[in-house]
Amino acid sequence: MDIGSRIRELRLENNLTQEELANRVELTKGYISQLENNLTSPSINTLLDILEVLGTNISDFFDMKKEEKVVFKEEEFFEKNNNDLHHKISWIVPNALKYEMEPIIIEIEPFGKSVIDDPHSGEEFGYVLEGEINLVLNKKKHKVLRGETFYYMANVEHYLENNSKKNAKVLWISTPPMF
Repeated sequence: MDIGSRIRELRLENNLTQEELANRVELTKGYISQLENNLTSPSINTLLDILEVLGTNISDFFDMKKEEKVVFKEEEFFEKNNNDLHHKISWIVPNALKYEMEPIIIEIEPFGKSVIDDPHSGEEFGYVLEGEINLVLNKKKHKVLRGETFYYMANVEHYLENNSKKNAKVLWISTPPMF
């Protein structure tokens, strides 16, 4: 780990100059510069003092885990068209299979439908963004209009269909990931 660069990064995040940091920990500006350029190494006590001023602790300072991505842009989505069933699925969280749930947006053309999903463990939730759909659970149809939601245990055969003359768009979330 590059300790000097990490100290510099934290100092800048806290909007401190080298001189301001040095004054707060009773060191010289030159010493802070040497630390940041890896020309010297701090004692444990000095490092602890610096980290306290920078609002962190030793554990977080040395945590090498890469910060998980939490915001995804549209250009990162993966899309797949199904011309036979007349729908398009957009996976809106890349690599969602590693998470507990998997959100997609499915756009269903008039008289199209989703793939028929066999019974499985888990739960599913949906929100109709545009149009209207039928949620089919074990052959029983439930009409869901724009602005309405659905929620069910996925232990029965299920799918969505659009029997209207307008496109439908649904945010559909499955847990565990299934799509």
